[in-house]
Parts: sequence; structure tokens; C-alpha cells
Amino acid sequence: MQAKAVSRYVRVSSLKVLKVSSAVKGKPVGAALSILKFMPQKAAKTLEKALRSAVANADQKPDVDVDRLVVRNITADEGPVLKRWGTKARGRGTRILKPTCHITVVLSEKSSV
Repeated sequence: MQAKAVSRYVRVSSLKVLKVSSAVKGKPVGAALSILKFMPQKAAKTLEKALRSAVANADQKPDVDVDRLVVRNITADEGPVLKRWGTKARGRGTRILKPTCHITVVLSEKSSV
């Protein structure tokens, strides 16, 4: 049985989320939450929020044991980029890119075999 949660339009780069997500892939949910709690990156906090949402989604299903859940996959797809203008030296302007991403967390139960 699988459970999934999607966080869309998160104001952090997808590459930064992927760096943080590599630390928790394949780990039990309890261990993954404790790892993310003590990471200093901003992406860790948003990933922790998405992971808690996936656990809550799994808890709604009657035949899922929450204690046996494992993080199967985390993907961070690029979202739209906010384009802004900033000032530079000598009266010039330059473009500032503010990326967003869509985070998908997939959990499944650990096999008992």
C-alpha cells in the first residue's frame, strides 16, 4: 500500500530539495523525520512538512500500519520561476530569478519478508 503527498509552488529550488531528500530516501518515517528536524536547510523544513502530510494521508487508509512506513521516493520537479528586477551599479537593472518547485513524497509499507 502506498501513500503520497504533493506540495506545490514551494519557494525553494528543486536542486536544493533533491540534495536534502537524498538523506532520507529509503529510511523509516520516524528516522527520516528526526533527520530532517536537525538539518539547517530551508528545504528540510518544507520536506518535513510534506512528509508529515504523507503520513497523515496514509493514516486515513484503514489497512496501513503507520509504524512500518518507509520513504520510497521523493521527487522535486521545477515549478514556475518568478522573474523580478533588481538594481545594479551605474543605473542598470538586472533580472532576479526566484525558482519554485513541486515536491512529491511517496511512502509505502516495509515488506515483512
